[in-house]
Parts: sequence; structure tokens; C-alpha cells
Amino acid sequence: MGKRHESSKAEAMALEAYLKLMRAADSVTDRAHVALPTHLTLTQFGALEALYHLGPLFQTELASKLLKSGGNLTLVVKNLERDDLVTRTRQTGDRRFIKVELTLKGRRFIGALFPKIAANLTREFAILSARDQLALARICKRLGRGRLLTAYAAT
Repeated sequence: MGKRHESSKAEAMALEAYLKLMRAADSVTDRAHVALPTHLTLTQFGALEALYHLGPLFQTELASKLLKSGGNLTLVVKNLERDDLVTRTRQTGDRRFIKVELTLKGRRFIGALFPKIAANLTREFAILSARDQLALARICKRLGRGRLLTAYAAT
């Protein structure tokens, strides 16, 4: 039988909060993205959505926006290109930089899909008041930034 980890009160609270945050995020994501076609991954949707709202991006910028590694995003973009949803163009001055942009088919596809996902998310978050939604957004932003501040403080 394994040994149970002895947690401090602060550690137990952090672990409980983390588990609830992750379970809630996974549950909301699953329900909100039920409209995704079976051939489209969540990361592919994220890439299309970012390009739809931000315009063409270099592949490294897109990876950063989606919090994905360059290698992972290369495969994602390759598959989107295969389906004629995006094009990739190497920069002539520095061929390491690859610009990714939506095709007309991709723009139409994400333009039709995004409102369905947005409506699903709106329904999911309707359980919270507008004030709670703002508070949650503020807390999540603070939590996300905390990692960056801690990383800088350690250097």
C-alpha cells in the first residue's frame, strides 16, 4: 500500500482548488465544444479562431497564443492546410518565419462555427451572474499572471 502524502492546510486548499478548477474547465469545454465537427480538434479550432479574430499570424505567434509547442502546432497547421482551411507562406527574407492565414474556405468554416461555440459558452456561463463572471475572469487572470511573476522572481 502506498504512503499518503501529508499536506499542510495551505497545500490541501491549493490542491482542492486546482482540482475543482481543472474539472470545471474540462466539463465546460466538453459541453461548449459539442458543436465541433468530429474531424476538428480543440487545438485546430483554437488556431482557426485566433486567425479569424486576429488575422494572419506567424506560426510562432500562433503557438504562443494557443500555449502550444512549435512542434505540436506545426502538425496542427499542417492538418488544417491539408483540409484547405489555412495556407502557410515562408517569409522571403527569413524562411524560418512561416505566416499562417485562413483560406476563403477556412474563413467561411470558422465564421459559421464560432457563433455556435460562443452561444454554447454563453449558456454554460449563464449559471453565474454577470458579477460572478467578471470576478472569475479577474481571478483567473491573476492566477495566470502569478506564474509569470513567480518565474521572474526566481531568476
